[in-house]
Amino acid sequence: MTTTAPARAGSTAARPGRSARTGRLAAGLALTGLALVLAVGLSLAVGARSIPLGDVWSGLANPDGSYAGAVVAGRVPRTVLGLLVGSALAVSGALIQGLTRNPLGDPGLLGINSGAAASVVTVTAVLGAGSVTQQVWAALPGALLAAVVVYVVGSAGRGSTPVRLVLAGAAVAAALQAYVGAVTLSLPLVFVDYRAWAVGSFAGRGLDVATSIAPFVVVGLVVAVLLARSLNALALGEESATALGLRTVRTRVLGGAAAALLAAAATAGVGPIAFVGLAVPHVVRSFTGPDARWQLPFCVLAGPLLMLLADVLGRVVTRPGELMVGVVTAFLGAPVLIAVVRRRSVVAL
Repeated sequence: MTTTAPARAGSTAARPGRSARTGRLAAGLALTGLALVLAVGLSLAVGARSIPLGDVWSGLANPDGSYAGAVVAGRVPRTVLGLLVGSALAVSGALIQGLTRNPLGDPGLLGINSGAAASVVTVTAVLGAGSVTQQVWAALPGALLAAVVVYVVGSAGRGSTPVRLVLAGAAVAAALQAYVGAVTLSLPLVFVDYRAWAVGSFAGRGLDVATSIAPFVVVGLVVAVLLARSLNALALGEESATALGLRTVRTRVLGGAAAALLAAAATAGVGPIAFVGLAVPHVVRSFTGPDARWQLPFCVLAGPLLMLLADVLGRVVTRPGELMVGVVTAFLGAPVLIAVVRRRSVVAL
């Protein structure tokens, strides 16, 4: 009797602590969602010429052919793309970091960016320059195939390990980049078309691009969220996860497929975007800890928040011109990541 009373007291005391943490995380998630709503408003209102938020709402609710309505309609596709691409890259980075247990993991780790670039260059060289939508469908197969090749090479022999996957990704990415360089230097017309895609931008892309990548993004996000508990078990180590009844190979395959699908869709749609898949999971993890059940929903909101703010900033700093969003994300992501690392140690994966 004397030994059970303290245990009960301890378990009772632990519940308020868990409840307080859950409340804190839920409040943080709600605030992030509110910030994302504000970022959507800014994305629609701010640009080479800013429009009052009231006119933005009027243009969305009652399109009347006015100047404000036309400007809002023109900004809707890039805002939708920012939401899709930001969520896809952030969740893809979180999955890759969790699966490989590598805190520096990002979509480029699986050779996805290089695979998409190689595919675009090949299709352009063979079939000629195409529309933006055609570039999306040209980039997707190469991105997915590169991820499959990295996983097969990294799993050959004694099975996949985080180090083997990183080395395989680096090798495949280097080979593909060499191929892209050889083709673009040999064919100047291909280089011109490839350069417009490779810079990473929302400019010139319509809702057709968003609708092309949206199904892939939705499927990838759903699979990622469903794997959250399995990712937590996998973080304990291969042997511990197996002892808990987790089918580790199934989790790694599904998680890797979801990460590849998300990053491939995002890269195919707007070109390679730096730092979102690396920095956002780090920032989120500094608040949520390694629990994937909270980390992934935060990434779904925080990724597009960063993406939209970067796009708005790119439209403002060089008015009436525009700085590509891929350039801005690198400038924004690098100092944020450095600040997180300096203020607290990186949460172990």
